[in-house]
Amino acid sequence: MFGMMKSDFQVHIVAESKAVVESNAGPSILAEVDFDDAIDHDLILVPGGMGTRQEINNTRLINWIAKAADEAEIIMSVCTGGALLAKSGVLDGRRATTNKMAFEWVRSQSTAVNWEKQARWIEDGNLFTSSGVSAGMDMSLAVIARLHGKKQARKVATWSEYEWHEDSSYDPFAKIHGLV
Repeated sequence: MFGMMKSDFQVHIVAESKAVVESNAGPSILAEVDFDDAIDHDLILVPGGMGTRQEINNTRLINWIAKAADEAEIIMSVCTGGALLAKSGVLDGRRATTNKMAFEWVRSQSTAVNWEKQARWIEDGNLFTSSGVSAGMDMSLAVIARLHGKKQARKVATWSEYEWHEDSSYDPFAKIHGLV
């Protein structure tokens, strides 16, 4: 969604080192920015997926997330990326949600977070956390709406032919997965 507004957002893939990073789904992407680059990121988006289970114990990553989040205007997570935010302390004392299939694992990363079982995404101040991938798109549109207005967010949704669920409480998956 942010890529649809190239004049407003410059997207960087950040990794521990500048290298090709393979996703669990198979495709790889080149990370051109690493933890040592002195770049101020206005927005941080921590993705989720199966790799978070391995990275949850990566101290260098957790420390980078904490530092980058401290300096960013808005911090976001999609799916199990919330586990990395929780482990870094970024979510302490805040409301958050995550993918419902992995909810208990993510919640186990920190008892200092006010985890909400039924929410498509949560906005708590400058923190946005979402459930699964499509909920992350909804959350991204909510961030765009906050920064550029709802009219612009709706345009982005239309350009991408995406049906935006603007209601952050719309979450049929909490019931499906027995959380409510």
